[in-house]
Formats: sequence, C-alpha cells, structure tokens
Amino acid sequence: MNEYTYPILFGVVIGTLSRLYMLKTDYRQYPTYLHGKVIHIALGFIAAGLGTVAVPSIMEQDFTAITFLTVAASQFREVRNMERNTLTELDSYELVPRGNTYIEGIAVAFEGRNYLVIFTSFLTTLVYLVISWWAAIIAGFICLFLSKMLMTGGKLKEIVEIEHHELRFEGPGLYIDNIYIMNIGLPQRQDEILKYGMGFILKPKNFNVRSTIANLGQRQAILHDVSVALGVFRDSGTPALVPLAKRDLDDGRVGVFILPQEKDIQKAKAVIGEVPVLENAIRMPTEAKANKKGRRLQ
Repeated sequence: MNEYTYPILFGVVIGTLSRLYMLKTDYRQYPTYLHGKVIHIALGFIAAGLGTVAVPSIMEQDFTAITFLTVAASQFREVRNMERNTLTELDSYELVPRGNTYIEGIAVAFEGRNYLVIFTSFLTTLVYLVISWWAAIIAGFICLFLSKMLMTGGKLKEIVEIEHHELRFEGPGLYIDNIYIMNIGLPQRQDEILKYGMGFILKPKNFNVRSTIANLGQRQAILHDVSVALGVFRDSGTPALVPLAKRDLDDGRVGVFILPQEKDIQKAKAVIGEVPVLENAIRMPTEAKANKKGRRLQ
C-alpha cells in the first residue's frame, strides 16, 4: 500500500455514503426498490471514485487523469436522459400522470446528486491528505449537511395558503368557490363528484407565486402527488372523474379538484403542502427590468 491508499478508500466510502444518504424511496415509490436503488448506488460509487482519484492525480501532476471528470459529466448526463425516458414511458400508464415538468425536475435531481458525490469525495480526500483523517471526517459531515440542504427544495406550503372549499354545481358547471372547474352534464356523475370529490383553493402569498402556481406542470404535480398519497376515485375511460386544477384569472388563485379514495381534509392539505415547488415552474416577474423601472417611477 502507498500513501494514497487510505485517503482514496476514505473518499470513496464517504462519497458512496453521501449518495446513500440522498437516495430514498418515498410515497411515490421512485426510485424503485430494489433494482432502481442498485443502479443509483452503483453510479454513486463510480462518482465517488472519480472524485477521489482526482486529488492524487493533481498532487502527482498527472493532469491527464483529470480528463476522466469530463467523461463522467457526459455519463451523468446520460443518467438524466435515462431517468427522463423511463419516467416518460411510465407516465402514460398513470391514472393521474406526473407531467413533463415534474419528470424533468426528477431527472435533473438525479444528475445533480452525482455531482454532489464527486464534490464530497474530492473535498474529503483533499482534506485527508493535506490535514489529517479527523479533519476529513469533519469535512465529510459538512458535505453531507450541504448535500441535504441542496437536495431539499421548496414546498408548496411555503408559497401558498391552502383552504378547503365545498364543491358546488351551477347547472352542469362544477365550481370551487367562484372558480369554474369543468362541465358535468350527467346527474350520476355529479352525485359521484359531490360524494367523493374535494375542493381546495391555493392563495398565492405574493405576486411572483401567481406565475409559479399558474404553471401547468406545477399544477399537474399537485394532482399527481395527491392521487398517489390518497388514491384516486377513477379508472381509465372516465374523463368526468379526472382531477383538475384551474386558476382564477382575476387574482391568480388556483382551485384544486381531487377525487381521493380517502376523503380526509387535513391529510389532503398536508399532502398538497408537501408538493415540491418545481424549479422549472418558478417565475420572478417582479425581477424584470420593466417592473423595476415601474416601481422607481411610482
């Protein structure tokens, strides 16, 4: 064994542990258990190895070895494409699909977490060689903490107020408060919707949030997560029993119509509040130059 053996082993172990820490199967059951996890753990191990061996290569002035990191970047882009293609294929079989925006967010997250593994293993190995093993352990815990922060995005409850409202019909029109949802002409379907359906209003906390929750992908993510967590009262070929989210064009509120198997208001509120705010849906219209000029002129 040479002087780099223990630092390399340490960096690989910490990097792989960080990938395990960031990998979890939640109520959406993705990644699948067990084979989906095995794939991502193996990729995490490879990423940890690449990040670790870069440090001895730099110290030995073997800079050609750094080119492996560029190869890794292209491989992890393929991870993103793999996740996107897999989820897109599966989405067509969902009673309430995720939507392309949600799928893209998941694919980006899986790619990004491999880069966090490379960073963790690189930094811990460097600290091990430059300072000592105990400093590397501290650096490893710091990296795990940073990874946890970076992998945790915003939740819907942070940007909207969630209110429950009873469903009502005006003729064939289904409404949540004053927000029109859809047209249901059959009395039998109307009875089913009033019996099993629930309505919620999402009130944006500021002007920027209006644009975020108006995004069709963000709205579809809400419907999907609620349907997975609480079930959905529908089957294929029943278009009248499709959960929908429609917005009030005047004030930007969004009405969410769901048909859960378990009709529990508090649980539904909790699930809606935990829906991730999709990065691709976030909009900041108040940061536009035109809006800033308008504020200065007032």
